[in-house]
Amino acid sequence: MATLTAIENSGFGIWVRESGSVWSYPTIIFLHSLGLAFLVGMNVVLALRLLGLAPRIPISALERLYPIMWAGFWINAASGVALAIADASTMFISTLFYLKLGLIAAAVVNMVCIRRYVFAHPRIDRVAVPASARLMATLSLVLWAGAITAGRLTAYIGPAVALKGR
Repeated sequence: MATLTAIENSGFGIWVRESGSVWSYPTIIFLHSLGLAFLVGMNVVLALRLLGLAPRIPISALERLYPIMWAGFWINAASGVALAIADASTMFISTLFYLKLGLIAAAVVNMVCIRRYVFAHPRIDRVAVPASARLMATLSLVLWAGAITAGRLTAYIGPAVALKGR
């Protein structure tokens, strides 16, 4: 706990959490939201198409979304680290925080699997979407919804709430 408190009370942690600058917490939380929109938004588009929505859009064309998804992931990773540093003593003892990280890891692995297995099929636009692709698409929606929910709940449930007296 002393290490977490030291991280949280570092110059960077204090700046993120307490600075009145628009470049600190407001910009970091904005970037976290923007990265989330790119990452999860593009995953939802891909998943819904694999589940049969918008059948006129070729599935193969959606592989172009991956650079946007990865950009969103790295924006979220960087901004998430900054936010975690600012609240290290509560985040790193929160079960919800670790659940969120686990769901994100599983969703990213699933995202890679979709690319590896769905887009490797040479005739993906001329055959029915395989059941395995539909399963991965459903799993994507569930994992991202779970990660977002767990992330939001860290502010309202668990150690963050208890330590802040809410």
